[in-house]
Amino acid sequence: MTDRRYTRNAPRAHTFIPNPDDVRISEAIAAAETHTSGEIVAVVASESDSYLYAPFLWAALAALVVVWPLIYFTWMTVQWIAVIQLVVFASLAAILASRPWRYRLVPRSVLVERAHARAVEQFLVQNLHTTAGRTGVLIFVSVAERYAEILADAGIHAKVPEGTWQSIVDDLTSHIGDGRTADGFVSAIGQVGRHLAEHFPPGSAPAHTLSNHLIVLN
Repeated sequence: MTDRRYTRNAPRAHTFIPNPDDVRISEAIAAAETHTSGEIVAVVASESDSYLYAPFLWAALAALVVVWPLIYFTWMTVQWIAVIQLVVFASLAAILASRPWRYRLVPRSVLVERAHARAVEQFLVQNLHTTAGRTGVLIFVSVAERYAEILADAGIHAKVPEGTWQSIVDDLTSHIGDGRTADGFVSAIGQVGRHLAEHFPPGSAPAHTLSNHLIVLN
């Protein structure tokens, strides 16, 4: 497992990789798998969590804080203070509920935790853990969290040098940060494919059973 943050803005997954680039990535997976019995799956998720609790939490905290100056330094009635408190809560919750604000309100450690959990989920959902020889590799990007990760099953992970997956993720995130997302995926797929081909050439395991197309989760 390895991960890396990138610094590009976070659109929805279907606009993050438009249709022509989707085809390029799918073709890159198919081409890489002609040289190996291993399996490569690429997944792009718009987000790994909605984080809808965050705007309400911060709005509630602000509404609790705002009443104290009004209580101690004004002669406002309790009714008016309650109205102001309600207005502050409703206004902030509405403003902070927008997607860009929601992600800024959540600590980076929480974003990473949720994105990693989604990657592990997808590794299992896409049946990469069922490949013969434990050769499945997942290339995962969660757009909202600006997070990328490679998960490799035990068979291939044990055969590659330490830091290999990190290097591939670094290259992928660099491309994404430069606005060349499809190029980053194609490069990452090629590098993963070469490692799989070296250790698991064609015929060393049953034929490919998993999908080659880019999986987009909106």
